[in-house]
Amino acid sequence: MNNNQKLHILFYLNKQRGKNGLFPIYVRIYIDGARAEFATTHLVDFKLWNSKLSKLKPAAQNAQFINVFLDDTKSRLNKLFLAGLSKDERLNAKQLKAQFLGKSIEQKPSYKTICEAFDYHNLKMGEMVKVGNITAKTHLRYKITKDKVVSFMKKQYKIEDMPLPELRLSFVTEFEHFLLTTDKLQSNTAHKYITNLKKIMHMSVGLDWIPSNPFNQFKCSYTNPKREVLTQKELDAIINKEITIDRLRQVRDVFVFCCYTGFAYSEVYKFKRDAITMGIDGERWITTYRDKTGTRESVPLLPIALDVIHKYKDDTYCIENDKLLPVNSNQRYNAYLKEIADICGIKKSITTHMARHTFATTVTLSNGVPIETVSRMLGHTKLATTQIYAKVLDHKVSEDMKLLKAKINVKTDSKTGT
Repeated sequence: MNNNQKLHILFYLNKQRGKNGLFPIYVRIYIDGARAEFATTHLVDFKLWNSKLSKLKPAAQNAQFINVFLDDTKSRLNKLFLAGLSKDERLNAKQLKAQFLGKSIEQKPSYKTICEAFDYHNLKMGEMVKVGNITAKTHLRYKITKDKVVSFMKKQYKIEDMPLPELRLSFVTEFEHFLLTTDKLQSNTAHKYITNLKKIMHMSVGLDWIPSNPFNQFKCSYTNPKREVLTQKELDAIINKEITIDRLRQVRDVFVFCCYTGFAYSEVYKFKRDAITMGIDGERWITTYRDKTGTRESVPLLPIALDVIHKYKDDTYCIENDKLLPVNSNQRYNAYLKEIADICGIKKSITTHMARHTFATTVTLSNGVPIETVSRMLGHTKLATTQIYAKVLDHKVSEDMKLLKAKINVKTDSKTGT
């Protein structure tokens, strides 16, 4: 632990303890604003005491002897204090006083620290990754959370670790402020890290390292972000656009494949040439496990997606690298998508993940696919997650209402006999 404690020592005459015009010299110790004091055996005349220098004036009898004693006392206190710093101990003024006077002091109990709690949790999680119960990305998120907590403690408290019992609600509220202002994270992202931190504290309670979670009163919130998608008209414009530049054509094809399968970029990037399997219906499917959650994602391939795969069946790059599709690095991929948007006259900022939103909304839900089915294909564990990704478009609401009107009209006509 980086101990940033500071020691201040003062010598003074205690006027309330005077006797026969002589007053005892006292030693006062300050550490972190808290103080302790004790008397020396020396009594001196108040008129011969230099309060500014905290020393006896040279004209006084035994001045040299007493002043050397005071210097030695200060030196010994400093040595004891520095010895504690070198061992990463956090002394208070009363403990330093007791050490100097040779008195026994109550030893502070050894507490687990926040970093030790993270390390224990992450070690156990790493073992779970090895047996396939947790994804490596989830493990990485907790490692990043620890790094952010350490960065926060360095900035806020000038230390790199803190005992668990010293954590208070103010710690997490200040941590939120740090994430939003220093790291400049969005509120949703900041609260994901705080959720991870709260889980570490819950674990510490379960292991009896602390009696209760001091962060329980902090409530994490989530604001549904505005998720942009392509309309069918925009998607058709991308599909039908004649592109002569190879790199842009390949990126366009991969993006279209994602729009008609719902797979994320990281999943398509890993697909090998044998990724296609035969489904229970005798049709061709692709099944994988999501990097983000480890859940199963299984999608029947639509004709447009199959056409994209067929186009690269004999592609040299795909054959040599055992790739289903010629997927570029994510950075280049997003840069090329911006070029494609310009070529196709689309004003939206197209990204790799927009394809997943487009599949959920424009390709599936807007065409009548039940949300439960869409959720299963996207590999979501909660239906609420799909509802965030898949915003039903206005024209779909309009079409559904037209169907409802038609059904009501039929029933009304049959009752009236018209």
